[in-house]
Amino acid sequence: MRSPPILVLAALASLAAPAPAQTTARIATFNVEDLRTEDLQNPSSPRAKRLAEVIQRLAPNIILLNEIAYDGPDSPGFDPAAGPGLNGQRFADAFLAVPQIPGLPALRYKAFMAPVNTGVPSGLDLNNDGRIITTPPAISTSPPDAEARAYAEDCWGFGTFPGQYGMALLVDERLTILADEIRTFRLLPWDYMPGAFLPQSPDGRPWYDDAEKAVARLSSKSHWDIPIQFPDGRTVHFLCSHPTPPAFDGPDKRNARRNHDEIRFWADYITSATYLVDDKDRQGGLDRRASFIILGDLNADPDEGDGFKQPITTALRGCERISFEFTPTSDVPWPGLDADDTALFKLRVDYILPSRNLEITAGGVWRPPPDTPDWPSDHFPVWAEVFFPPMMKD
Repeated sequence: MRSPPILVLAALASLAAPAPAQTTARIATFNVEDLRTEDLQNPSSPRAKRLAEVIQRLAPNIILLNEIAYDGPDSPGFDPAAGPGLNGQRFADAFLAVPQIPGLPALRYKAFMAPVNTGVPSGLDLNNDGRIITTPPAISTSPPDAEARAYAEDCWGFGTFPGQYGMALLVDERLTILADEIRTFRLLPWDYMPGAFLPQSPDGRPWYDDAEKAVARLSSKSHWDIPIQFPDGRTVHFLCSHPTPPAFDGPDKRNARRNHDEIRFWADYITSATYLVDDKDRQGGLDRRASFIILGDLNADPDEGDGFKQPITTALRGCERISFEFTPTSDVPWPGLDADDTALFKLRVDYILPSRNLEITAGGVWRPPPDTPDWPSDHFPVWAEVFFPPMMKD
């Protein structure tokens, strides 16, 4: 298996010198497929250890984990003495900081987590089945049974318990998370987006009634803008999300339409659309001079799959500030997969998309040999070496 060509941890260490002219960092995104609190509270969890081994082989400076549960007061396994939102740090401390096999590095990260919409009851009949279900199933199975699915479809985002399929951004401890400048958009109403593709019933009527339309949320999990400061003083905004898959709905296409608009959100944010209001009631989008990297499982392929109106192509490629010059691929063939497919379901859905003032110098889709037993996810990690050009002095 080909290893990434640059050990960025060593390169980053050189940034301790005064006023470096340039920076290179390894960035990754990995959907870890429904990693739950019970897994992370068990330091011997085989799947968590296997996921950590894969990440240690990549040794990224920054990695977004999709589908790691947010441990909040209503979620299974929540530890009230410890507090909420610790699963990202649990994974970092109990698994990534411990070499999983001899020769792999111990990786030390600071984790950012925040509440997500998945599995949080809305108190509304969002799936229009005539029932409002607010009690999660006693046991959350995968895949969910009919009753668990009915609960999940009435939640703000699909999930069989609060916090399922959450996110965590893990950041090399030598970097600084600018916590006071983080913006989240979990609560943003979908209807705020001009021209939103809100779902419709087969007869053409709106899927949501007026009361539901006023509060139905755009984000199925959340949308995060996390500014990270590098040792040379530059700041890069990591734009993290995990839109709902454009599937598992009916002729209303409520998931497919939502997926489109969750992806479109980033184009609007980068161009500072006026409708945007974050969870602290701050208006507007990203500063037009800012450097950024869009990161995560966007659940959409540029030219395949069930995407509604091809949002990668129509929404993101149409934004001139986003660079599509690099397409990560794998040189490890898997039966039925294209070189750029990032998931076992034969699609490219995981992305690292930088602003045009940044450059990807290397990267790929990290795959083991196809006969590897017990691969721990239905996705593969995607990684990139991102080159930050010399900072302009005032």
